[in-house]
Amino acid sequence: MIYKNFKLHIILRILLITLNVLLIFAAIYNMHFNVTPILLSLLLIFQITSLIKYVQKTNHYLTNFLESIRYSDFSRSFRIEGLGSAYDELKEAFNDVIEDFQKIRSEKEEHYYYLQNVIQHIGISLIAFQKDGTVEMINNSAKKLFQLSKLRNVHELEDYSNELVTKLLNMKSGERTLVQVMDNDVMLQLVVYATEFKLRTRSIILVSIQNIQSELEEQEMDAWQKLIRVLTHEIMNSITPIASLSSTINELLKDIDTTDNIPQEIDDETVDDIRNSLKTINKRSTGLIHFVESYRNLTRIPKPKFKIVEVGEIFKNIHLLLEEEINKSGIICEMNINPSTLELTADEELIEQVLINLIKNAIHSLSDIPGGKIILQAYLDRRGKIAVQVIDNGPGILKDVIDKIFVPFFTTKPEGSGIGLSLSRQIMRMHGGTLTANSEPNKETIFTLKF
Repeated sequence: MIYKNFKLHIILRILLITLNVLLIFAAIYNMHFNVTPILLSLLLIFQITSLIKYVQKTNHYLTNFLESIRYSDFSRSFRIEGLGSAYDELKEAFNDVIEDFQKIRSEKEEHYYYLQNVIQHIGISLIAFQKDGTVEMINNSAKKLFQLSKLRNVHELEDYSNELVTKLLNMKSGERTLVQVMDNDVMLQLVVYATEFKLRTRSIILVSIQNIQSELEEQEMDAWQKLIRVLTHEIMNSITPIASLSSTINELLKDIDTTDNIPQEIDDETVDDIRNSLKTINKRSTGLIHFVESYRNLTRIPKPKFKIVEVGEIFKNIHLLLEEEINKSGIICEMNINPSTLELTADEELIEQVLINLIKNAIHSLSDIPGGKIILQAYLDRRGKIAVQVIDNGPGILKDVIDKIFVPFFTTKPEGSGIGLSLSRQIMRMHGGTLTANSEPNKETIFTLKF
């Protein structure tokens, strides 16, 4: 409609200009009117000027409208006067668009202030900075952690910790690291996680920093308490009978009088009691030495020799090693790898040791289970990390036991040492990964290695 009215006005003005030109030629041709051609020429100039202004006025409003959008200036409104009803709809359209942009901008500002409030009130320290260290944003938790009111550049934290500044400036997106900082004679354990994103042409690094010193101390104390309970339990189990039997032997020997240096005869029953007691003492002492040696083994894990190895090759080696034992137990074993060419960087021998230990545990748990089945599988999880799982359909692990199975010397087997799973978890930690367990009693047990 706007276009049609505008077109009509232009055609009408051009027709009038054309008519005026014809009249000028007619007046000049007849030569009867000397003043008329001059007046018509003046009218022609006026008509042409009016047409140019008419078109330029439209362009002027369009230019102002586009500049308002370009510079986000939505405070103005458009009042198109003196151009007739043809521009009423254009004026309304301009003002409607400006109003819509005002609403969008208002909503955007509301979202911005909302996110600012969330960031400032969150308990984790957040810092966003450019590659050169220029700080774009720092929240209140970070200011409180570093005891400062403002931070213009990451390099200003060098007085706080040179190591932290180096880590911040060299971290890659998705990287997580732990930094130890001494702050006024107080040790802080800072977990730093970085992510990178682009804001127009700028590359911004966002890091979260969290002090986990108290959590580490609680976990360390809990681990020590569990270890001490196990150690004292095992030591007391050996020391108590040794002390008791030593006291018994001492009582038996008291009855033998050696003060007159005359050899005394000992009855066979007493000799047997002493001999049996010494055997028991020897057995318990040997067991205690074996226990201490097992504890020493926890600190003797060799440093991993990393190399790229195919998961399929690891599975093949383990299957050849345990095939006879699995078949003898009547257990079905399945192996799945997705994708089939999956590779990982690890110490092949150490990872095989972990998997052999887990599979042997599964075989033991399935010893009295008809239709026993073990699944050995490897895949990429949703985060792109390599996961290897050992799954069995045995009796499972009770909930009150599953959080203790990785504690050194804790075991549910009558003849178990209780260090296999602890060793396995330490090996995975040396690979920068994790070993976790999940179990549904009488359904399935899953041990997962994450790299």
